[in-house]
Amino acid sequence: MGQKLKWQSAITLWLNYLKYERNLSANTCKAYQKDLERLQSHLDDLTWDQLKESDVRRVLGHLRMGGLGARSLHRWLSSVRSFYDFMMREGFTKDNPAYGLQGPKRDKLLPKAIDADQMASMLDVAGNGPLAARDHAMMELFYSAGLRLSELVGLDLVDLDLAAGEVRVLGKGNKQRIAPVGSKARDALKVWLKARNTLAKENEQAVFVSRNGHRISNRQVQVRVKEWGKRHGVDTPIHPHMLRHSFASHLLESSGELRAVQELLGHSDISTTQVYTHLDFQHLASVYDKAHPRAKKKD
Repeated sequence: MGQKLKWQSAITLWLNYLKYERNLSANTCKAYQKDLERLQSHLDDLTWDQLKESDVRRVLGHLRMGGLGARSLHRWLSSVRSFYDFMMREGFTKDNPAYGLQGPKRDKLLPKAIDADQMASMLDVAGNGPLAARDHAMMELFYSAGLRLSELVGLDLVDLDLAAGEVRVLGKGNKQRIAPVGSKARDALKVWLKARNTLAKENEQAVFVSRNGHRISNRQVQVRVKEWGKRHGVDTPIHPHMLRHSFASHLLESSGELRAVQELLGHSDISTTQVYTHLDFQHLASVYDKAHPRAKKKD
């Protein structure tokens, strides 16, 4: 199998691969490193190439008993599998002891939707000044087009076509889609684009800019959305994902068009849309009974 590597040397080799060949971020590499160090700390004197499936399962049990959540445990297992897959490809070992292991069942945490009436009352108040105009336009566009946070932040002026009521969006996996911009959002954007001229630096192409005139950051948008909800009487803290979820939920409730909502959200798999919009089975059963030609009872 070639030369033997100690734990730290093996981890360093893998991290260099992640950093320099896969171009993963420093934070992602640090998370992977922490996962491998968790494994190492529970194995006493065993070396990484001596591990069996039973050893990894034992560590998984220790981590679970120690309070690590299901999502974190799945990520930990994924890190361990990735590490051993790499070492196998490099010829340092023949086996992946984490290959056959499964993490605990994860609960599907669904974001809450904002009530349609509450959403309307929250968006009907625009506020005064350039920053208020910006925040109002962001809120309207989130809800009108169902955008992700990164999609809104990444918008450039050339992506907007207010005359057609459309915005070109670069979504996950660099996939482009055209999202609709409703009349309320168009009006809010027109007000903001006029005010934007007093803030934006020369040659800045971002639709939404911060006080310093450059593209607004993800974190700044999160803070502004939360503050907007708080200022306008929303009981629970809101965030951009809630606005996207509300867009999908309200549209689905009104139309029942799951495929259309899938396209508007930019989901590649319709099962993602079903979870995202927390479909009620009773509602689905009712739609089925009314619509399916083989479900209707004859008189």
